[in-house]
Amino acid sequence: MVRTQIYITDDERTKLRRLARQSGRKQSELVRTAIDDFLARTLAAPRRDVLRECRGMWKDRSQAEFQAVRTEVEARVTT
Repeated sequence: MVRTQIYITDDERTKLRRLARQSGRKQSELVRTAIDDFLARTLAAPRRDVLRECRGMWKDRSQAEFQAVRTEVEARVTT
């Protein structure tokens, strides 16, 4: 773990302390959780957009074509 210093407002500090007391967790743990949640949401957006663009791309293809591609991908992943 790396130590990092951040600046927060007095109001943010008050609310963070209150939440830490209420939850029984350390302030640093709450900050790390908030950062993890933010990163997950932010990084998931581009992936979600790509998945939306791919929607329906196999609708006019046969099950056999799909299975052939899936088999090829699984072979690459496991080797």
